[in-house]
Amino acid sequence: MKTETMSRNSQLLAALREAVGVVQMVLFKEIRARIAKKKPDAEASSISGLAGAITNEVFGTQNPGDKFVRFRAENLGEIEQELLALKDELPELRAEITDALRIQTLCDHQEGNDSSQTLVRAKEFGFLIEDRDVPLPSSFMMLVRSLGERHDIIIAPAQIHPAQDETMVH
Repeated sequence: MKTETMSRNSQLLAALREAVGVVQMVLFKEIRARIAKKKPDAEASSISGLAGAITNEVFGTQNPGDKFVRFRAENLGEIEQELLALKDELPELRAEITDALRIQTLCDHQEGNDSSQTLVRAKEFGFLIEDRDVPLPSSFMMLVRSLGERHDIIIAPAQIHPAQDETMVH
């Protein structure tokens, strides 16, 4: 029975991380489109690189590859300006970003990692909705499925048992 519960929790974590990935993809697409409008003469690779670096900053995931580390260092000022503008330029995604960051932090905690600094940075940059409740896994999955549909990103349905909702939040 314990193995079944561990397996179910492992499946839940994988499904939740996939859902966080959907929010990341949507954020990347929206940031890329916004930057392309601001910089119509910029190369597509530069725009994508900047959008990727900003998305990585939001979610606290840095690409360790030399070229990405160098790109981040060379463009840190612009990345930070975009992070500060995020709350005003993409207000329609703040709820999904907030929920995804909180779910990511819960998943990390379940795996013995502390990523709460990502939430602190989101608060500092002003795009974290502080008074928003932490979502239950089932409601987060429904939110992300709806977001994915609006952006033509399909995610497979994940079965979440009521007990799993409770174990993630407590």
